[in-house]
Amino acid sequence: AMPLQQKLSLLLVLVALASVFAVDIPGLKTTYEVVKEGSGATVSKGSTVTVHATGTVKQTGKKFWSTKDSGQQPFTYQAGVGKVITGWDNGCLGMALGEIRKLDIPAEEGYGKRGFPAWGIPADGGLLFEIEVLKIDGKEL
Repeated sequence: AMPLQQKLSLLLVLVALASVFAVDIPGLKTTYEVVKEGSGATVSKGSTVTVHATGTVKQTGKKFWSTKDSGQQPFTYQAGVGKVITGWDNGCLGMALGEIRKLDIPAEEGYGKRGFPAWGIPADGGLLFEIEVLKIDGKEL
């Protein structure tokens, strides 16, 4: 049998490799990484989803929004029907309850050429979102 020390270092290598490979979404430029696996129900088109979300501007690293900040609430939206920016909308499909994903959203699937100056998102600003699924259609962990 493999000694524990060796098992642990192998596991660390695998984890490091996994975090390097962003998952491509067919037909989109947005990619994602799974930070933490979820289980049970998954997000599909038309689901009502409640999430924790933290958004930062890729170019500056500036956080522009987080549901975890004081006075903020988890965010609820209808998935896959264009209620949120394209990269987020499609990047969350298939997420399971409790799953955490990091989305890497280029400007054209975010706020585009205009950006969102009120939130400090520059023109053509790329976005990084960390999303955690709390509830899907009333089901929670």
